[in-house]
Amino acid sequence: MTAETKVYKAERVWTLDAERPRAEALAVRDGRVLAVGTLAEVRAAAGPSAREVDLGRATVVPGLVDAHAHLHGLGKSLTTVRLEKAPSVEDVVQRLAKASASSFQGDWLLGKGWDQNEWPGAAFPGRAELDARFPTTPVFLMRVDHHAAWVNGEALRRAGITRDTPDPTGGRILKDASGEPTGVLVDNAMDVVEAAIPAPTKEQLETRLRAALERCAQVGLTGVHDAGMDLQAFRTLQAWDAAGTLPLRVYAMAAGQGEQRHAYLEQGPWQGRHLAMRSVKFLADGALGSRGAALHEDYSDEPGQRGLLLLAPEELEARAQAFMARGFQVCIHAIGDRANTLVVDVLLRGAERTGTQALRHRVEHAQILRLEDIRRLGAAGLVASVQPTHATSDMPWAHTRLGRERLRGAYAWRTLKDAGAHLALGSDFPIENPDVLAGLYAARTRQDAKGWPEGGWYPEERLSAQEALEGFTVGPAWASFEEARRGRLKAGLDADFVALSEDPLEGPAAALVDARVLATVVAGAEVFRAA
Repeated sequence: MTAETKVYKAERVWTLDAERPRAEALAVRDGRVLAVGTLAEVRAAAGPSAREVDLGRATVVPGLVDAHAHLHGLGKSLTTVRLEKAPSVEDVVQRLAKASASSFQGDWLLGKGWDQNEWPGAAFPGRAELDARFPTTPVFLMRVDHHAAWVNGEALRRAGITRDTPDPTGGRILKDASGEPTGVLVDNAMDVVEAAIPAPTKEQLETRLRAALERCAQVGLTGVHDAGMDLQAFRTLQAWDAAGTLPLRVYAMAAGQGEQRHAYLEQGPWQGRHLAMRSVKFLADGALGSRGAALHEDYSDEPGQRGLLLLAPEELEARAQAFMARGFQVCIHAIGDRANTLVVDVLLRGAERTGTQALRHRVEHAQILRLEDIRRLGAAGLVASVQPTHATSDMPWAHTRLGRERLRGAYAWRTLKDAGAHLALGSDFPIENPDVLAGLYAARTRQDAKGWPEGGWYPEERLSAQEALEGFTVGPAWASFEEARRGRLKAGLDADFVALSEDPLEGPAAALVDARVLATVVAGAEVFRAA
C-alpha cells in the first residue's frame, strides 16, 4: 500500500534551515518531510495524488520541544487537587474539601501547586488547618517547585515522624518553637512521607500519562525531555511505543536519585521509535522558593541558611561517572550557585576521566551561577537546560532571597549563550504550565503576561525571537543527539511541526500571550487539531 502524501500550505513556514529559512508549504510522506518551498514546488514534488491541507493564515514552525519537564508529574497535577494560585491557607483547605476520587492514591489525599509566596506574610504553613479538616485522612500537598511538601498530622504519624526525628541528609523537617513538626518537609525529608504513600495503580499511572501527553499536544509540543522518569512510567511508555500508540516523542532521563538507578545502569541506553533513554538525571540541590537551593553564602532573607545538597559531592561524582562510563549523557539539576559550581566540577572532571566529552552532558536549570562558572560551563560547551518562565515566576521575590549582586548571574540566558553554552529551553512542567508559547514570550521579554516590568527584568539577558524559537527546536534536538533528524524543516527530516495563529519570529512578542496552537504534527500524523 502506497503511503499517503500530504501538502500543508500556510501563510508562512519558518524552517530554521539557513539555506531556505522561509517557505509557503511543505509535503509529508512516510513520517518525513518530502519537500519544502513555494506551493508550486511542493505540489510538483508531492504529485497529483497528494492531499492538500490548507492552514489558512497560520504560521508553521518546526516541532516545539520542552527540554525539561515531568510527564507523570503533569498527569498527577491534572488529576489531583490543583492548588496553583491559591491565595491563602483557607482557600487550599476549601479546594481539598471538594476533592474528586482521582485525587486519592490509596486513602491518601494528594494535591499540588501551593506557594506560600502568594499568601499574606509569605510564611510556610502549619498543619493545624489540615488537621482540623482532615483528622484521620493523610494529606500530602506538593509545593509548586516539587522541593517541599505540606502534610497533616495523620501523614506524619503514618510516616513515623515525631519531634525526635532528625533531619535526613539533604532535607529539613521544619519544626515550631516547641520542637513539634509543622508539617512542612523540604527536599529529602519528603521521601520519608512519600515512602508511606501507596504506589499508584496501573490504571492511575496510565490515566495520568495519557492526560499529560494529550495536554502537551494541545499546547504545541511534539516532544518532551522527561527529567527523571521512574521505571514504572518508562515501562508503560515502552509498551505504548512498541504498539505505535505513543503520540509524542519522549527523550527520557533515567531517575538517578533513588534505587531504581541500578536497574537503569544494568539496562544501559535504550532507543525505540518515539521513546529514547540515553540520559540520566541527578539532583544536586533543592529550589529557591523553598530555600533549598545550595548557595555559597547565606540567603539574604534567612541568615544562617545556605540551602541543601541532596547528594554528598563524592556520591554525586561517583554516580555521574558510573553512568558516563555506561554511555549515558549525565544531566544534573543545579539551582543555587554552590550547586552549579559543584555540578560544573563534576561534569568536567567526569567527562575527562571517562572520555565522554561527546555525550553532551547537561546542567539542568543553570539558574544562579557565579560569573566564573558561567565561563567554565560555556567554554566546555555543556548544555544549559533553562526555563524562561521560571525567571518570570520568580522575579517578584528572587531579589529578597539572593540580593542584587547574586542576581547578576541568575537566569542569565544571554550570558550563558555568549559564553558558549548550548541552550535548550523548557518549562519544568508541572512546576510551570506546559504552555510553550508562554516560554517563547518570556524568553524574548522577561516580562509577565501583563508586560511587567516595563522593559523586562534584567533585559540584557533576553533572547531574540530567532534564539527563543531555536531554544525550543534546534536546542533540544542537539541536546538529545537528534539534530540530523529534527529541529528544522528540510527534506528528509522528520515531519514534526506546529501551526500557530501568530508569527513567533516576525510578529510582536506581546501577540504570543493570546496566540493559539492550531495543529500539532508528529512524524506526519496530526496529534492535535484545534476545533
